Amino acid sequence: MKVSAPLRLSAEAIRGKERHFPLFLITALLPIGVFPFAKLDGTVLERLALPLAVTLLVLESLRAMPEWVARIGPFKVNGIYRWLGIISAMVVWWPLLVGHRPLFLAHVLVVAIRALFYSLTAVRIIQVLANCDRVGVRTLCLGAAGYVHLGLTAGLLATVLQMVDPDSFNLGATVLHEELMARLSYFAFVTLGSLGYGDVVPASPIGESFAVLVSISSTLYLSLLIGLLLSRFISSQQREEV
Repeated sequence: MKVSAPLRLSAEAIRGKERHFPLFLITALLPIGVFPFAKLDGTVLERLALPLAVTLLVLESLRAMPEWVARIGPFKVNGIYRWLGIISAMVVWWPLLVGHRPLFLAHVLVVAIRALFYSLTAVRIIQVLANCDRVGVRTLCLGAAGYVHLGLTAGLLATVLQMVDPDSFNLGATVLHEELMARLSYFAFVTLGSLGYGDVVPASPIGESFAVLVSISSTLYLSLLIGLLLSRFISSQQREEV
Protein backbone atom coordinates (compact mmCIF):
# COMPACT_ATOMS: atom_id res chain seq x y z
CA MET A 1 0.00 0.00 0.00
CA LYS A 2 1.45 3.34 -1.05
CA VAL A 3 1.77 5.97 1.67
CA SER A 4 2.20 9.62 0.74
CA ALA A 5 3.18 11.72 3.75
CA PRO A 6 4.71 15.13 2.96
CA LEU A 7 5.88 16.78 6.16
CA ARG A 8 6.25 20.32 4.89
CA LEU A 9 3.55 22.76 5.95
CA SER A 10 3.32 26.25 4.53
CA ALA A 11 3.95 29.14 6.91
CA GLU A 12 0.68 30.70 5.73
CA ALA A 13 -1.31 27.62 6.73
CA ILE A 14 0.23 27.68 10.20
CA ARG A 15 -0.32 31.41 10.67
CA GLY A 16 -3.96 30.92 9.72
CA LYS A 17 -4.35 28.56 12.67
CA GLU A 18 -2.26 30.41 15.26
CA ARG A 19 -5.21 32.23 16.78
CA HIS A 20 -6.64 28.87 17.88
CA PHE A 21 -3.54 27.69 19.79
CA PRO A 22 -4.26 29.35 23.19
CA LEU A 23 -7.81 27.96 23.31
CA PHE A 24 -6.46 24.62 22.11
CA LEU A 25 -4.18 24.50 25.16
CA ILE A 26 -7.06 25.35 27.49
CA THR A 27 -9.27 22.59 26.06
CA ALA A 28 -6.36 20.13 26.32
CA LEU A 29 -6.17 20.85 30.04
CA LEU A 30 -9.93 20.50 30.56
CA PRO A 31 -10.07 16.67 30.84
CA ILE A 32 -7.37 16.77 33.53
CA GLY A 33 -9.27 19.44 35.44
CA VAL A 34 -12.59 17.58 35.41
CA PHE A 35 -11.27 14.10 36.30
CA PRO A 36 -11.76 14.63 40.08
CA PHE A 37 -15.40 15.66 39.54
CA ALA A 38 -16.46 13.20 36.81
CA LYS A 39 -18.80 10.52 38.19
CA LEU A 40 -21.10 8.26 36.21
CA ASP A 41 -23.41 7.90 39.20
CA GLY A 42 -23.14 11.52 40.39
CA THR A 43 -25.14 14.67 39.74
CA VAL A 44 -25.96 15.91 36.26
CA LEU A 45 -22.94 18.21 36.25
CA GLU A 46 -20.64 15.41 37.43
CA ARG A 47 -21.92 13.12 34.66
CA LEU A 48 -21.60 15.85 32.03
CA ALA A 49 -18.11 17.00 33.05
CA LEU A 50 -15.93 14.50 31.18
CA PRO A 51 -18.06 14.14 28.00
CA LEU A 52 -18.17 17.92 27.60
CA ALA A 53 -14.42 18.30 28.21
CA VAL A 54 -13.51 15.57 25.71
CA THR A 55 -15.94 16.89 23.09
CA LEU A 56 -14.56 20.42 23.38
CA LEU A 57 -11.00 19.11 23.07
CA VAL A 58 -11.82 17.05 19.99
CA LEU A 59 -13.62 19.94 18.27
CA GLU A 60 -10.81 22.37 19.03
CA SER A 61 -8.22 19.83 17.84
CA LEU A 62 -10.00 19.53 14.50
CA ARG A 63 -10.23 23.31 14.23
CA ALA A 64 -6.70 24.19 15.37
CA MET A 65 -4.68 21.64 13.40
CA PRO A 66 -3.85 22.34 9.74
CA GLU A 67 -5.29 19.78 7.35
CA TRP A 68 -3.25 16.68 6.53
CA VAL A 69 -2.42 16.40 2.83
CA ALA A 70 -0.94 12.92 3.15
CA ARG A 71 -2.71 9.84 1.79
CA ILE A 72 -2.64 6.15 2.65
CA GLY A 73 -3.49 4.48 -0.63
CA PRO A 74 -6.86 5.91 -1.71
CA PHE A 75 -7.63 7.31 1.76
CA LYS A 76 -6.86 10.83 2.92
CA VAL A 77 -5.16 10.98 6.30
CA ASN A 78 -7.16 14.11 7.12
CA GLY A 79 -10.41 12.20 6.59
CA ILE A 80 -9.25 9.36 8.85
CA TYR A 81 -8.17 11.88 11.49
CA ARG A 82 -11.54 13.65 11.40
CA TRP A 83 -13.50 10.41 11.65
CA LEU A 84 -11.40 9.31 14.62
CA GLY A 85 -12.19 12.63 16.28
CA ILE A 86 -15.91 12.41 15.55
CA ILE A 87 -16.09 8.85 16.90
CA SER A 88 -14.10 9.85 20.00
CA ALA A 89 -16.48 12.75 20.68
CA MET A 90 -19.60 10.65 20.14
CA VAL A 91 -18.79 7.51 22.13
CA VAL A 92 -17.74 9.45 25.23
CA TRP A 93 -21.45 10.28 25.66
CA TRP A 94 -22.45 6.59 25.68
CA PRO A 95 -22.32 6.01 29.48
CA LEU A 96 -24.33 9.19 30.11
CA LEU A 97 -27.05 8.30 27.62
CA VAL A 98 -27.54 4.63 28.50
CA GLY A 99 -26.52 4.74 32.16
CA HIS A 100 -23.65 2.26 31.93
CA ARG A 101 -20.38 1.76 30.13
CA PRO A 102 -20.11 -0.23 26.89
CA LEU A 103 -19.33 -3.93 27.02
CA PHE A 104 -15.71 -4.80 27.77
CA LEU A 105 -14.40 -5.19 24.21
CA ALA A 106 -16.32 -2.14 23.03
CA HIS A 107 -14.94 -0.12 25.96
CA VAL A 108 -11.37 -1.16 25.13
CA LEU A 109 -11.92 -0.19 21.48
CA VAL A 110 -13.41 3.19 22.43
CA VAL A 111 -10.46 4.06 24.69
CA ALA A 112 -7.98 2.87 22.04
CA ILE A 113 -9.62 5.03 19.36
CA ARG A 114 -9.38 8.12 21.54
CA ALA A 115 -5.75 7.30 22.31
CA LEU A 116 -5.03 7.06 18.58
CA PHE A 117 -6.71 10.40 17.95
CA TYR A 118 -4.70 12.09 20.72
CA SER A 119 -1.45 10.55 19.47
CA LEU A 120 -2.11 11.74 15.89
CA THR A 121 -2.80 15.20 17.28
CA ALA A 122 0.53 15.13 19.13
CA VAL A 123 2.31 14.11 15.91
CA ARG A 124 0.61 16.93 14.02
CA ILE A 125 1.66 19.41 16.71
CA ILE A 126 5.29 18.36 16.25
CA GLN A 127 4.97 18.81 12.49
CA VAL A 128 3.51 22.29 12.94
CA LEU A 129 6.28 23.28 15.36
CA ALA A 130 8.89 21.93 12.94
CA ASN A 131 7.53 24.09 10.11
CA CYS A 132 6.62 27.32 11.90
CA ASP A 133 8.82 30.29 10.98
CA ARG A 134 8.42 32.34 14.14
CA VAL A 135 8.12 31.87 17.89
CA GLY A 136 5.53 33.69 19.96
CA VAL A 137 3.15 33.17 22.84
CA ARG A 138 0.74 31.25 20.61
CA THR A 139 3.51 28.94 19.45
CA LEU A 140 4.44 28.25 23.06
CA CYS A 141 0.79 27.42 23.80
CA LEU A 142 0.89 24.86 21.00
CA GLY A 143 4.08 23.32 22.37
CA ALA A 144 2.51 23.02 25.82
CA ALA A 145 -0.61 21.46 24.30
CA GLY A 146 1.59 18.83 22.66
CA TYR A 147 3.06 17.90 26.03
CA VAL A 148 -0.43 17.60 27.51
CA HIS A 149 -1.46 15.36 24.62
CA LEU A 150 1.46 13.06 25.37
CA GLY A 151 0.14 12.65 28.90
CA LEU A 152 -3.46 12.14 27.79
CA THR A 153 -2.39 9.55 25.22
CA ALA A 154 -0.21 7.71 27.74
CA GLY A 155 -3.05 7.69 30.27
CA LEU A 156 -5.47 6.17 27.76
CA LEU A 157 -2.96 3.55 26.60
CA ALA A 158 -2.22 2.63 30.22
CA THR A 159 -5.97 2.26 30.77
CA VAL A 160 -6.19 -0.14 27.82
CA LEU A 161 -3.28 -2.17 29.22
CA GLN A 162 -4.88 -2.36 32.65
CA MET A 163 -8.25 -3.37 31.19
CA VAL A 164 -6.69 -6.15 29.12
CA ASP A 165 -4.29 -7.25 31.88
CA PRO A 166 -5.41 -6.11 35.37
CA ASP A 167 -1.94 -6.97 36.71
CA SER A 168 -0.16 -4.37 34.56
CA PHE A 169 -0.18 -1.69 37.27
CA ASN A 170 -0.50 -1.56 41.03
CA LEU A 171 -2.95 1.31 41.50
CA GLY A 172 -2.35 1.79 45.22
CA ALA A 173 -5.00 3.44 47.38
CA THR A 174 -7.72 5.00 45.24
CA VAL A 175 -10.23 7.56 46.43
CA LEU A 176 -13.98 6.97 46.37
CA HIS A 177 -15.50 7.02 42.85
CA GLU A 178 -12.09 7.53 41.21
CA GLU A 179 -12.14 6.23 37.65
CA LEU A 180 -9.45 3.92 36.30
CA MET A 181 -8.69 6.35 33.50
CA ALA A 182 -8.21 9.23 35.94
CA ARG A 183 -5.87 7.15 38.09
CA LEU A 184 -3.70 6.04 35.18
CA SER A 185 -3.69 9.50 33.61
CA TYR A 186 -2.26 10.71 36.92
CA PHE A 187 0.39 7.98 36.64
CA ALA A 188 1.14 9.01 33.06
CA PHE A 189 1.75 12.66 33.89
CA VAL A 190 3.82 11.76 36.95
CA THR A 191 5.96 9.54 34.71
CA LEU A 192 6.24 12.26 32.06
CA GLY A 193 7.55 14.62 34.71
CA SER A 194 9.97 11.99 36.08
CA LEU A 195 8.49 12.48 39.55
CA GLY A 196 7.84 8.86 40.54
CA TYR A 197 5.82 9.22 43.74
CA GLY A 198 5.49 5.45 43.98
CA ASP A 199 1.75 5.28 44.72
CA VAL A 200 0.97 3.91 41.24
CA VAL A 201 3.66 1.59 39.89
CA PRO A 202 4.09 -0.91 37.05
CA ALA A 203 3.47 -4.46 38.25
CA SER A 204 4.35 -6.50 35.17
CA PRO A 205 7.07 -6.52 32.47
CA ILE A 206 4.62 -4.91 30.01
CA GLY A 207 3.78 -2.19 32.52
CA GLU A 208 7.45 -1.54 33.17
CA SER A 209 8.21 -1.31 29.44
CA PHE A 210 5.29 1.06 29.01
CA ALA A 211 6.61 3.32 31.79
CA VAL A 212 10.04 3.38 30.13
CA LEU A 213 8.52 4.32 26.76
CA VAL A 214 6.48 7.13 28.34
CA SER A 215 9.58 8.50 30.06
CA ILE A 216 11.62 8.35 26.84
CA SER A 217 8.81 10.04 24.87
CA SER A 218 8.72 12.89 27.37
CA THR A 219 12.48 13.45 27.18
CA LEU A 220 12.52 13.32 23.38
CA TYR A 221 9.56 15.68 23.06
CA LEU A 222 11.01 18.28 25.41
CA SER A 223 14.41 18.06 23.69
CA LEU A 224 12.78 18.43 20.29
CA LEU A 225 10.56 21.28 21.46
CA ILE A 226 13.43 23.25 22.98
CA GLY A 227 15.59 22.70 19.90
CA LEU A 228 12.86 23.79 17.49
CA LEU A 229 11.85 26.85 19.47
CA LEU A 230 15.45 27.97 19.98
CA SER A 231 16.28 27.57 16.29
CA ARG A 232 13.19 29.55 15.26
CA PHE A 233 13.92 32.26 17.83
CA ILE A 234 17.53 32.62 16.68
CA SER A 235 16.44 32.74 13.03
CA SER A 236 13.85 35.43 13.75
CA GLN A 237 16.43 37.48 15.68
CA GLN A 238 18.89 37.24 12.80
CA ARG A 239 16.24 38.37 10.32
CA GLU A 240 15.41 41.37 12.49
CA GLU A 241 19.10 42.35 12.73
CA VAL A 242 19.47 42.20 8.96
